[in-house]
Amino acid sequence: MKKVAFIALLSFFLGILIAATIFVYFPEKNSPRSFLEEDSSPSLTSNLLASPSLQSKPDLDFVKIADKLAPAVVQITSVRVEKRRAPSMWDDFDDFWDRFFNIPRGREREKEYRSEARGTGFFISSDGYIITNHHLVSNAENVTISTSLDKEYKAEVVGSDSNTDIALLKVADKELIFADLGDSARLRVGEWVLAIGNPWGLEHTVTAGIVSAKGRQVTGSLPLQDFIQTDAAINRGNSGGPLVNMKGEVVGITSMIYSPSGGNIGIGFAIPSNLAKKVVKQLKEKGRVIRGYLGIVPQAITEADKEYFKLKSKRGALVAQVEPDTPADKAGFQQADVITEINGQPVKNDNDLRLKIAEIEPGTRAEIKIIRDGKEKILTAKISEFPTDEAEVPSASSGKELGLEYTTLTPRLARRYGFRTEEGVIITEVTRYSEADRRGVLAGDIILEANRKKVFEANDLENIIKKLKPGDTLMLVIRRERDRDSVELIKTLRIPE
Repeated sequence: MKKVAFIALLSFFLGILIAATIFVYFPEKNSPRSFLEEDSSPSLTSNLLASPSLQSKPDLDFVKIADKLAPAVVQITSVRVEKRRAPSMWDDFDDFWDRFFNIPRGREREKEYRSEARGTGFFISSDGYIITNHHLVSNAENVTISTSLDKEYKAEVVGSDSNTDIALLKVADKELIFADLGDSARLRVGEWVLAIGNPWGLEHTVTAGIVSAKGRQVTGSLPLQDFIQTDAAINRGNSGGPLVNMKGEVVGITSMIYSPSGGNIGIGFAIPSNLAKKVVKQLKEKGRVIRGYLGIVPQAITEADKEYFKLKSKRGALVAQVEPDTPADKAGFQQADVITEINGQPVKNDNDLRLKIAEIEPGTRAEIKIIRDGKEKILTAKISEFPTDEAEVPSASSGKELGLEYTTLTPRLARRYGFRTEEGVIITEVTRYSEADRRGVLAGDIILEANRKKVFEANDLENIIKKLKPGDTLMLVIRRERDRDSVELIKTLRIPE
């Protein structure tokens, strides 16, 4: 009897076990499920919609990244000096005399104005080097740095580069917390980024967004640009601040925004960290940036250009103009050449060409592949140094007793200011009430001859003036260009006694 009972009990438990197994492994296929019973396993859609599982990963921890970078980010205040025309009660009378009595214009009163600019920067070394934007510290009389640790420093401008909007500052301190510059080339569109700065004076503001695009060019901004576009909120005061990836590395330096209203609309631009590294290294070592120069005006290849020149693609750059007496001119470049490679590296577009040429050390030879009349050719050019504004416009002091400042008129300057004349000496400033002013010489006049001798450079004019004594006469043949017309005039000046 006991044996039968044991067998029955064992059979009962075996039955339960078998039933449970069938229920687990062979569920009803069409059993309905409530949305409340849906499992929390991530789907493609939930991942794209910023799922909690992604946000909880350590490398996406905004709080940790903000805490890590905060001590390295600083507020920058610069006092800038600018020269502007000072308004005067006599302006209307000046216009009257100009129009009816042929007393020349151009004798504008200039006055120094001081203005304050505020922005952001960040330490890149423990010994006090700071990256910020050029436009914050250009013409700065003094620069003050404030940190999140309530420290304040006077900063030295080590160097500044207007072509990329990057400046390098230095403060006298050590063992500072600094930010690491990452590899912006590895940055991908769609990645999370943080922007840290001082918008509208609100210190250490952190905003988040994604990388919207790479390799952007903004019309009318910088000569050399390769911007990272982001929708992380950037406003006035963010300039010079770090754009940080989710590893806590700085991958960009915020520089500008696109906004009809002046406020953030989700379109901001940052300078890539890889470009900043190259610029900062030269600023630290030399105080300026030395770049390669070819001497062409490149432009993007359009679909119409591609069809006309029978090109396989729009990759490359079309030579719109070859500047005279430049490496390109000497190497045999011609208008309408299509540049496809430089030193074996493919050229994507006109901006890519500018950046590649700029990186070549002056004095070295570059092999450049072009397409001309449907045929490929290799031209070799000896790259020279990129001419800076400072090199192009040196003020000559020899004409100061006459009230003149002048410089050599180069083809590049002529194109910049819209002159048809491309050689001679251009007058950059005329001092009010000076001898030149009394004789009707104006800023913008182009000197072609001095005492019956042609002048091609500022030194030519300087040497002629040096030989004159007080009371001697200087006869100038000048060309005055206005709108589409030009006229040559003779102006006779007497060297003051």
